[in-house]
Amino acid sequence: MMPFDFKSNTVFEPFRIKMVEPMPVLNAAQRHTCMVRAHYNLFKLQADEVTFDFLTDSGTGAMSAEQWAGMMRGDESYAGSRSFAHFEQSVQSLTGLAHVIPTHQGRAAEFLLMKALLKPGQIVAGNTHFDTTRANIEVAQGVALDLPSPKIWALDNTQIFKGDLDIELLRRTLKERASSVALVIMTLTNNSVGGQPVSMANIQAVKTLIAPYGIPLFIDCARFAENCYFIKHHESGYAARSIASIAHEVFSYADGAMMSMKKDAFGNIGGFLAVKDVNLAQELKNLMVVTEGFPTYGGLAGRDLEALAIGLKEILDEHYLHYRIHSTAYLGQGISAAGFKTVQPYGGHAIYIDAAQTLPHIPKDQFPGQSLSVALYQGLGIRSVEVGSVMLGKRDPLTGQEYPAPQELVRLAIPRRVYTQSHMDYIIEGLHAMHAYLPQFCPGYAFMEQSPVLRHFTAKFKPLI
Repeated sequence: MMPFDFKSNTVFEPFRIKMVEPMPVLNAAQRHTCMVRAHYNLFKLQADEVTFDFLTDSGTGAMSAEQWAGMMRGDESYAGSRSFAHFEQSVQSLTGLAHVIPTHQGRAAEFLLMKALLKPGQIVAGNTHFDTTRANIEVAQGVALDLPSPKIWALDNTQIFKGDLDIELLRRTLKERASSVALVIMTLTNNSVGGQPVSMANIQAVKTLIAPYGIPLFIDCARFAENCYFIKHHESGYAARSIASIAHEVFSYADGAMMSMKKDAFGNIGGFLAVKDVNLAQELKNLMVVTEGFPTYGGLAGRDLEALAIGLKEILDEHYLHYRIHSTAYLGQGISAAGFKTVQPYGGHAIYIDAAQTLPHIPKDQFPGQSLSVALYQGLGIRSVEVGSVMLGKRDPLTGQEYPAPQELVRLAIPRRVYTQSHMDYIIEGLHAMHAYLPQFCPGYAFMEQSPVLRHFTAKFKPLI
């Protein structure tokens, strides 16, 4: 007798809930009071003032039972820890890169890499640098050059692999000033343009183009597994491949990789740098001892190293990745159906709302993304993050002139293994009810205070009403 094989359209969470945490539920008046106290900056809200925390998927996921068990096994030896050996083996097995350097998080890896490889005035090219990468390049007095695929400018374009690097722009850059390009960074998935994936063909093409110039290729692999899932299901020739084997091919084109392990390793803290070159590895280790710690712990406890090593294997589970990608799309479809303009297609870790189209009454210099972020919190208790002219715009320090970002987006980054479908259904229902009131609910905003670097973390705003 043939077994019954049920094919369902419902995507369920491929895990059981073993521990729960109460969620804060505030009323509208309480949320308004919190927002005023925070000077309309969602980074300044307290955790117990937020019901749905989509500020970031970085370090906010739920660890597995095996990861918690690993934390109990963590070896806290200062040097030569067993947990570091497990961590190193996990990273080497995934990336094929021989020299592994732990860091306390991804931006520490970025800082070390720029300190070692970048001279003032040199260029770091990429598909699109995210905020901390850009900041570390600029702190090292380098130039962060974004070369995104032209596909990104049509936000409703449903073409896959909009996270690619523009090969023709890279070719032109190399022809004109190859001697100034210190390295190329491919960010997988491309966070700044809607969490869009990068194709294997694009990674291959970038490597082929820069190799004759001796320019190294680094992979920012914070969300590598989600990117590999998209390659498997949308790029010809990869359907029969495992996620692990696709990841191995991605890293085979790289001279090095850096990772915030607070994303696709389910960590609450941690990161790494991994490189091929032994001399570069030694230079990085010499630098890190001053700031991060001994090379076998890199600012992390042994228990963290153990949990991260386990998470780096768990993320390769295709059942989990299927749930992750499809549950994110479920939220995106609901937000779009509610009338909000969203970046298409939906990425792996977040939904990006096009605030400029959703709030056409707010000009760019009044920060429509900030306005929509505030409205989502005041209306539904959602903490999101603006990815537009607040985060990525530029201000001339001499004249005060603001230069807007190319896009005005609001990102809802979904923590891993934290929220259920009923949470998403509640949010979708609330957005349907809220959409009609946006014009009177969303004023423009202006800065009251801002810092010269990463201003979105600490800025204070005032509504223009």
